[in-house]
Amino acid sequence: MRLTLIAGLLLTSLAQPALAASSPELVGLERQLTNLIAARPGQYGIAALDLRDGSTVTVNGDTPFPMASTVKVAIAAAYLAQVDHGRRRLDDLIGGRSAAKLMELMITRSDNIATDQLLANLGGPSTIQQWLNFNELTGIRMDRTIAQLLRDRGHLADRKDVATPTAMVTLLHKLDSGNVLKADSRSVLFELMSRCKTGTRRIRALLPVGTRVEDKTGTLDGVTNDIGFITMPDGHRVALVVFALGGRDRQPGIAEAARAIYDRFSAGVRTAFTTLVPAQ
Repeated sequence: MRLTLIAGLLLTSLAQPALAASSPELVGLERQLTNLIAARPGQYGIAALDLRDGSTVTVNGDTPFPMASTVKVAIAAAYLAQVDHGRRRLDDLIGGRSAAKLMELMITRSDNIATDQLLANLGGPSTIQQWLNFNELTGIRMDRTIAQLLRDRGHLADRKDVATPTAMVTLLHKLDSGNVLKADSRSVLFELMSRCKTGTRRIRALLPVGTRVEDKTGTLDGVTNDIGFITMPDGHRVALVVFALGGRDRQPGIAEAARAIYDRFSAGVRTAFTTLVPAQ
């Protein structure tokens, strides 16, 4: 089974250019985000990418942070890539439940048992790492099952199961672009992310009512994360990663960062900004 998975991974690997530092037109947003997190204890890593025009903003974008349960997006994607190539099915039974049900529990409720069942079926953390490597996501590493991760201590200084914000937003970009998953599988994953129940005080918290968010949270002792997509008023989407480490009350910091990004990337704010700047 693992050999067929690796063969499928080779088929899904297409190179894309690495994200650069913040785009020149977003230096003001980078400064705003830097000031926002400087006022809070702990350490934050932020990356956002406009999927329409490729403009990018990062703060501590190349610093590794513990992924916690945000890694479950990669696990789901690795399974769905196998579905795309006919090597697995969503109605396959794993531990008495369908793969589709396990994935739903993993993404919408961050169920750790369901995650490890799906992960074991794929071949364990090393197989997910192979999938990441084949897709040239070199800033992400997966080392342990969720059960192993929870048993271990010292997550604030962890060098295992980490990702940089830039690498994680690149993963989101590749998932959206169609180079990693086919359209049906993308729809399955993003629809599950739109029903995430565990992050109401994070990316979603300060956005206008009705804003579509597709996200996946991650939480460990001293670690609070949220990654996903925000749909802007004109319908275009922004991929967003906020990792938070140490300090306290990290969820409001994530919410404030997400709102600042929403305001800058939204069509209305961008249009207003353009009209305020005299032509050169």
